[in-house]
Amino acid sequence: EVRLVESGGGLVQTGGSLRLSCAASGFTFGATYMTWIRQAPGKGFEKVANISPSGTTFYGDDVKGRFTVSRDKAKSMLYLQLNDLRTEDTAMYYCVKGTNYAVRGQGTQVTVSS
Repeated sequence: EVRLVESGGGLVQTGGSLRLSCAASGFTFGATYMTWIRQAPGKGFEKVANISPSGTTFYGDDVKGRFTVSRDKAKSMLYLQLNDLRTEDTAMYYCVKGTNYAVRGQGTQVTVSS
């Protein structure tokens, strides 16, 4: 059974930082594309970043230069470092197995206050 468990969210002021984690199990994590998506209140899902099995990364335009995605294959962990946070980054953040948004964890809330 695929299981994805996010953690690390919280309340932070503008300009602050957070590190999100996603513990993955039930599949071959090291051979799988992984994606971070987010959903702000009243909006649809937005792709934030993804990382290939070889470590190639992609970032959405809104987070490029501020967020960094990484993975630890030995621990089956996915990470997202969020720096220079803005109020518009407030959202529920999810990790996704592959690119099918339906296969995601329960999410972790990030709230950025001004």
